[in-house]
Amino acid sequence: MRKVFLLIGLSAILVLGSQPGFCARIKDIASLQGVRENQLVGYGLVIGLDGSGDSTRTGFTRQTVANMLQNMEISVNSDDVDVDNVATVMVTAKLPPFAKNGDTIDAVVSSVADADSLVGGTLLRTPLKGPQGTVYAVAQGSLATNSLAFGGEAASVQKNHPTVGRIPNGAIIEREVPYRLSKQGALTYNVKNADFTTISRITKKINKAFSSGTASAVDGSSFEVEVPKRFQDRRIQFISALEQLQVTPGSSAKVVVNERTGTIVMGQKVRISKVAVSHGNLKLKIRESPVVSQPPALSGGETREVPRTEMEVQEEEGGLMVMQEGVSIGDVASALNAIGATPRDLISIFQAIKAAGALHAELEIM
Repeated sequence: MRKVFLLIGLSAILVLGSQPGFCARIKDIASLQGVRENQLVGYGLVIGLDGSGDSTRTGFTRQTVANMLQNMEISVNSDDVDVDNVATVMVTAKLPPFAKNGDTIDAVVSSVADADSLVGGTLLRTPLKGPQGTVYAVAQGSLATNSLAFGGEAASVQKNHPTVGRIPNGAIIEREVPYRLSKQGALTYNVKNADFTTISRITKKINKAFSSGTASAVDGSSFEVEVPKRFQDRRIQFISALEQLQVTPGSSAKVVVNERTGTIVMGQKVRISKVAVSHGNLKLKIRESPVVSQPPALSGGETREVPRTEMEVQEEEGGLMVMQEGVSIGDVASALNAIGATPRDLISIFQAIKAAGALHAELEIM
């Protein structure tokens, strides 16, 4: 059973890696080369807004509306176009592998200019293009923003993000990405996290499940698979069976620190040498408390304010904790928790341990 140790703090979370027995499907840690998504993008107009569209300062919005009307054989001067109910947007989508003509995909619509909200708007037909400028899909439909924004001159209310919307199944695929699964030759897989140990374990698992020589490593991030003779006419079934095999992926020792949020994530393989950690804080309090100086009666003096500064230095009790060589991540968590380390303190402690050469892991600061 996996053990999880938590360092209690306001915003620090230590996530421990899995134990050595953890397994993942090959399908989840590697992908068949060439089978991937493709990004699409397009420029369009959202209409039907309730006065929350682009302002008259955005000249390209007026020009876009004028061009659209001219394409519909309506002659209009761009200077005469009112765009309060119109917003220029960029439309993005992901074209999945093996998508066919007529299939639908989701489209994300984002404001380009200074529109206040896209709530209630409708996207006009927008071609979505790939990197080479080829149109692969066309998007159109009503936006779902799950937000609201309204207000007056003195106050306003906003919920979520009203200038970004989504059209579920709002883009129709017009062109397929050519990809055919070869009926001959080897299959090449790429692992998502390059690691020689992972590649070695995958090839060993495949060769054991099918036959020796079926899989071979190419480098630290890819491997090739020869389809056995009995599966030559059933390559899809072979790929399905291969991807269901479970392998224990390799992992590197790493400590990831996010200084902005105080989050710390440590892998299960993190180890440290014998080291002593001292923890203590020095607090200095300074406050002004002026007093009034009153001269004796008939002395000819004058009443005045005399400044007085009070200083207080307080040092919290420090703790010295010795962590033995080769301790595990759980021991590190328990030891640091024992000396009362806060999230911010933990970041400094790990940086100091790394600088001392006692942390046998990669320290990544985000």
